[in-house]
Amino acid sequence: MSNLSLTQALPRLINSVPRSRSLEAVLLFWVAGMHAFQLAQIQLSVTDNLDEEILLYWTPLFLASYVIHFVLRFKARAADSLILPLATLLNGLGVSMIYRLDLAEVARGNEQLLGARQVWLTVFAMLVAALVIWLLKDHMVLKRFTYIAMAVGILLLLTPMLPIIGREINGARLWVGIGDISFQPGEIAKLVLIVFFAGYLTRHRESLSLIGKKIWRIRIPRARDLGPLLLVWFASLGVLVLQRDLGTSLLYFGIFLGLLYVATGRGFYAGIGIGMIITGGLVASQLLSYVGNRFDAWLNPFIQENYSGVGGSYQLVQGLFGMAHGGILGTGLGGGYPQLVPLAANDFIFAAIAEELGLVGVFAVLSVYLLLTYRGLRISLAHRDDFSRLLAAGLSFVIALQVFIVVGGVLRVVPLTGLTTPFLAAGGSSLLANWLLVAVLLRISDSSNRQVVQ
Repeated sequence: MSNLSLTQALPRLINSVPRSRSLEAVLLFWVAGMHAFQLAQIQLSVTDNLDEEILLYWTPLFLASYVIHFVLRFKARAADSLILPLATLLNGLGVSMIYRLDLAEVARGNEQLLGARQVWLTVFAMLVAALVIWLLKDHMVLKRFTYIAMAVGILLLLTPMLPIIGREINGARLWVGIGDISFQPGEIAKLVLIVFFAGYLTRHRESLSLIGKKIWRIRIPRARDLGPLLLVWFASLGVLVLQRDLGTSLLYFGIFLGLLYVATGRGFYAGIGIGMIITGGLVASQLLSYVGNRFDAWLNPFIQENYSGVGGSYQLVQGLFGMAHGGILGTGLGGGYPQLVPLAANDFIFAAIAEELGLVGVFAVLSVYLLLTYRGLRISLAHRDDFSRLLAAGLSFVIALQVFIVVGGVLRVVPLTGLTTPFLAAGGSSLLANWLLVAVLLRISDSSNRQVVQ
């Protein structure tokens, strides 16, 4: 290698070498301190007292994060060192806010609390993620199961439609359950389908991007190459019609559309895909009453509900008033009234955070999501293998898209969809899916950084 080529390669090598696991340990310790401070401030603000109860909400998350850290030290030493602290920071903030909402519910005499349950669901999800990192020695093995992943994804989507175990909650049939235990298989389905999309597009990217007739300088793909796009679109509409879930339908089609654009680099697919989303949404709003009601609530949230129950959105309006109450700097943790918003711990936890942390806190939380997405896309760009690039890009994009849909709904940019805010909202299905996502990203980053060093 000449001196010139060595000079050119050295900066790239230095920038691509992963940060040490010791830095990750320091960042996790700082995150644990932030979590402890949040819990202490909430308890002092709401109860004027500080007791050992906060250890229940702090210790398990702290220990579980270090379990993943030590697994990475032994099994994925070259993995990205920022992803785990960023995910833990978001998860800790979610636990703190759910604990704050629990204290408000206790004051109102409600005993159905979610905080302790959220802590142990988080620990379970993090330990599963650690187990995946330990057992999944090479993520490339997932490529062998491309079509099996498709079948499993479709099966998971159809499971809530089964007569005995399928459950309908808040008008959407997305859950399966036995007794008091319920689970949302669609959360896992989105990860499985990303594996299928990445494998399929890796095999067919050339025919999708290079083959077709040119019309007005635009290369139109063959009908059979457009088939998958139409199939996924109809499947998304099927989710919307059968399971009455607008958010999941939009998320699935958005993931495929994003990966299709990354794989081919053709704006044609992005344009036609966005057109299909808009068309499907408008048609559904006219034919399906529950979609039409969401559009009405989005466009006219402040109007009074009429005799048929149509019009307005008490939840959306309360969320907007709460965020306005928070202002620039917020009321401080424990100083607001987020419990006045229906489902504040689930669909509207972002509004609760915005009220108590203010616009500054909102920017901080969104910056963490942005940095987490950036690290995932950086892993995608750095890897030499096409499947790994698409898989990492899909996992990163699903975080960004889900945050946009949820936050956009709370801020009235898009209609409310019922999706959960990643790592923040209460719910075990979402936590498990997001920590599995983190585990696979960490495994891909380890492979990518080892390639650079070699």
